[in-house]
Amino acid sequence: MSKVSPFAAGLKGRCPRCGEGQMFAGYLRIADHCDVCELDYSFADAGDGPAVFVMFPAGFAVVIPALLLEVAAQPPIWVHMVLWLPLTLLICLLLLRPFKGVLFALQYKHAAEEARFNDKH
Repeated sequence: MSKVSPFAAGLKGRCPRCGEGQMFAGYLRIADHCDVCELDYSFADAGDGPAVFVMFPAGFAVVIPALLLEVAAQPPIWVHMVLWLPLTLLICLLLLRPFKGVLFALQYKHAAEEARFNDKH
């Protein structure tokens, strides 16, 4: 089996092991397993990581133009709402799935697991 890039697999929504099976069972819901190589996807959970990474580009893409518009034209608040709320929603929805896929594939590649504490002192 050839090495699968976690970035390519994540962006395409493909299995991080074989690169062929579907990673997602819905828009953001991870499937139970790969339909090609049968990899069990219960090993990883991206949690809130993708949302955190999406906030940065979405914030820059919306806040900077909104501030520039405010300084230049001082429009009423409804203009900001009509312009920036839909743009924020669109950017977040477009970026969330690929970011979640990449983080999920990186968890597989690096065998990342939830931290466990042992009782040995």
